[in-house]
Amino acid sequence: MTRSTLLFLGAALLPLIQLISAQTCNSTSLCPSTAPCCSEYGYCGSGSYCLGGCEPLYSFKSTSCRPNPICVSQETNFNDLSKVQLNGTKFDGNATAYDWVVNTGNLIADPSGQGVRLTLKESDQGTKISSTRYIHYGSIDFVLESSKWNGVVTAAITMSDVKDEIDWEWPGAITDKVQTNYWFLGVANYSATQGAAVDIASDSSSNFHTYTFDWQEDYLNWSIDGQVVRTVLKQDTLSDDGTQYKYPSTPSRIQLSIWPAGISTSAQGTIDWSGGMIDWTDPDYVSNGYFWNTLQSVKISCANQDNTLNSTTGWAYGGNDTQGIPIVDITNASTLLSGAEPSILLVKKSTVAVLLSTIGLATLTGIALL
Repeated sequence: MTRSTLLFLGAALLPLIQLISAQTCNSTSLCPSTAPCCSEYGYCGSGSYCLGGCEPLYSFKSTSCRPNPICVSQETNFNDLSKVQLNGTKFDGNATAYDWVVNTGNLIADPSGQGVRLTLKESDQGTKISSTRYIHYGSIDFVLESSKWNGVVTAAITMSDVKDEIDWEWPGAITDKVQTNYWFLGVANYSATQGAAVDIASDSSSNFHTYTFDWQEDYLNWSIDGQVVRTVLKQDTLSDDGTQYKYPSTPSRIQLSIWPAGISTSAQGTIDWSGGMIDWTDPDYVSNGYFWNTLQSVKISCANQDNTLNSTTGWAYGGNDTQGIPIVDITNASTLLSGAEPSILLVKKSTVAVLLSTIGLATLTGIALL
């Protein structure tokens, strides 16, 4: 075997070797210093692993992840993609340069000029885009048309780094209803209190509707075209033992996607929920080369952040409190991959008692009180 052949094989096998050898991370197995960041998919690494979705409590240190860029009220019309980073591998954490990043898949201009299509092909896992900034309470308006094929799911959600989640989901060919869900720290529970389907006035795949989250510290509303269709009160989410509110409460990215639920690798329950297996011979797919949904605009209205300063760049995690809820406070650290780790964490006085009891007095050096 020639040297050039060996070099070629080595280069080809390197990504596979890296994937096989990648360390997984979870609550009992944190990332090492050599690969300090736990990605949203539960693998340790560096670079992009430390950006959006990086799980701070499973990483080498909570400060291994870059801070969550602070919320800015804004509206994106997706006819203009100048603030969308279309290649997610090139995003370096600069939320000033880009409002959105394409994590997977592709965006295609809507033929009628109504924004963009998020596409799903048999050869991929669909398309997902994420906001580069995080929202910590406020409202979000999604103007979109859903997909309409069995097994093909459209989703518009918020997702925090510790897996708090709020959902709109359109499963399969059901175009007169939409699913509403919320999850607390990644706990999947489809009981009547957390998952509910609501009616849509007209076909969601051929008519644009405005779907809204009004997410506040003490309540959560889902609205369609300005009409509230579901409300959850934080006070009603208290655990049976009275120690924990199971309510989304951590800074979250905004994400939109189209994904294949009706495929052989999905659980049977997921396939059934999505309307069955995807038909890749459907005339719409054959003529276009993809399935799609259509995104027209997203409007973000941030809640008032009374404790932020002009120097505030984002939110950072500092462990869990005595009830197991992640502690989040503002920081002035860089959100860029090239930035140094936080040297100053800007902490509200109300959290100092919790910090003292959970991380110790000695680690409070360099903290500024608000």
